Amino acid sequence: IFAFVKGKSMIRKLLISLLLFTFFTSAAFGQIDSLRARIERSLASKDAHVGVAVTALDSFDTLSIHGAQHFPMQSVFKFPIALAVLSQVDNGRLSLNQKILITKADLLPRTWSPLREKYPNGNVRIPLSELLRYTVSQSDNNGCDILLRLIKGTKIVNDCIHKKGIKDIAIIFNEEEMHKAWNVQFSNWITPKASNDLLKLFYDRKIFSPKSHDFLWKIMTETSTGNDRIKGQLPAGTKVAHKTGTSDTNNQGVTAAINDVAIVTLPNGEHFAISVFVSDSKENSTTNEKIISDIAKLAWDYFVSKNH
Repeated sequence: IFAFVKGKSMIRKLLISLLLFTFFTSAAFGQIDSLRARIERSLASKDAHVGVAVTALDSFDTLSIHGAQHFPMQSVFKFPIALAVLSQVDNGRLSLNQKILITKADLLPRTWSPLREKYPNGNVRIPLSELLRYTVSQSDNNGCDILLRLIKGTKIVNDCIHKKGIKDIAIIFNEEEMHKAWNVQFSNWITPKASNDLLKLFYDRKIFSPKSHDFLWKIMTETSTGNDRIKGQLPAGTKVAHKTGTSDTNNQGVTAAINDVAIVTLPNGEHFAISVFVSDSKENSTTNEKIISDIAKLAWDYFVSKNH
């Protein structure tokens, strides 16, 4: 009889726990749905296709808009490239201290390259760590392709990220190849949900060593491009580890990609991941960036209000 009563008590406790979990989970989803509605209202008047993913990295909140659709990455692909390079650092194939020869032939003209501006004649050797800083923090296109040649191409990056469990991504062409024809950029794609999944893997320190993690976190927080995107409307001093991507605008006035993906640190020390991809936009560059900053501010306000 005692065992029977004890069993009924345990079942009752389990049922209560399940009901409480269901209640709080439903409440959380109801709240996140309010954020989704605000984001969708902010996009209603925009002549652009926008993909969004927002993920609380310390709780259950998550949402996406067009989260499973393919969006061209442009320079956002330098984040997974850095992951692949640092994975080779961790397995001993490369070292952050090793010197990389930069030749004049590596420094292509008519492409974004602070590296070329500093070393116009090439023929210098710089540490791999510096080359990564140029590529990630300053989004250097020549630095990107030098890294890709160092690790033997985009397939290595693609395979590396797929092996980490992120399947909804394709990295096929380098920067030089993307500059040759408009449609090439669409072959390097990711979904917003996959982008946030990759950011979460990085945040959870499940990709490589603490040293490599801390190095990449630092250079992502030092990113100097896209200050009017995710960071644009956040409080001054907010820590944002991010990577931007930007395409040209074609003769029809269409911008293929204005992107930003990030891990944002909240005032209470918690974090959220956010990926915003603005594609096929007929808006001007200022509006495209404000689309991103508006969404980031809505997400910020949502998480800050939850913690008060």
